[in-house]
Amino acid sequence: MLELRPDCECCGKDLSPDSTKAMICTFECTFCRDCVETKLFNVCPNCGGGFEPRPVRPSREHRKDAFLGKRPGSTVRKHRTIDLEEHAEFARKLKDIPPHLR
Repeated sequence: MLELRPDCECCGKDLSPDSTKAMICTFECTFCRDCVETKLFNVCPNCGGGFEPRPVRPSREHRKDAFLGKRPGSTVRKHRTIDLEEHAEFARKLKDIPPHLR
């Protein structure tokens, strides 16, 4: 089950469990759409993978226990400093390769 991390690891922006601006990589590294597009160039600084929109967990119970009320998002913030110059060099090698071929 996805953690639904509460913030962008790059800028620290709050990303609620129902945010449509949250993006994740295959390891659940979580960033806001703005950072993914303008600072990270769709290259995860942690693993080099690409990003996809993070799914939104249902707010209401449609199936037993499968909703935010029973399975809330994480409250553990993962914000960290990313050296954007170093990342730009790292991303330059990967950004033109489709994520599924990296």
